[in-house]
Amino acid sequence: MTDVASAPPAEPAAPPASPEKTRRPMFWEHAHTGDLPDGADLAALRRGIGREPGSVPAMWRYYTALDREGRLTARLRAEHVALTLYAVHQQSLPSPAHRFGTGLGAALLALRDSDRFSPDAVDRRFNAAATATSLDEAAYHLRGLVRQLRQVPQSLDYTQLLRDLVDWQHPERVGQVRRRWGAQYFLGRDRAGTTST
Repeated sequence: MTDVASAPPAEPAAPPASPEKTRRPMFWEHAHTGDLPDGADLAALRRGIGREPGSVPAMWRYYTALDREGRLTARLRAEHVALTLYAVHQQSLPSPAHRFGTGLGAALLALRDSDRFSPDAVDRRFNAAATATSLDEAAYHLRGLVRQLRQVPQSLDYTQLLRDLVDWQHPERVGQVRRRWGAQYFLGRDRAGTTST
């Protein structure tokens, strides 16, 4: 007879996978040949600039947020903008435009500090993007900024930018996005500008 009390404990159940770990990777997160995406893929994504999300057939295979019913969701709008921004940023760039952990404000601070552009001009463009009242307006200003980031070159976290653009469409959450961008841009700048005595 086996002693039930002395049997080894059962293996604990594995915790459920988080949605982040089970989601399909975004285009910029894929392992690309030579670490860079194909130019034809980027060209297909750039065709979506200024177009309605989901309306450009060449982009369909790159989306993760297409809805079977064809609904235009906040997630699809944000993904569309992020894909087109990434395609503009990565175009002809010899290094990856996506880098985990580099928020938009931090990337733009590096742009400001690069001496490639006037700090006042970068401040104005950043302010225009941060105070945009619609996703389309924000996308327009961000497109100009990522073109400048490409010239430095400076990468940024496109997965975080996607999350920020989803939140941008919700009035109760857009303030948090602006505060995060502002903290990365201005607090980093202020710390770099202080000298110890």
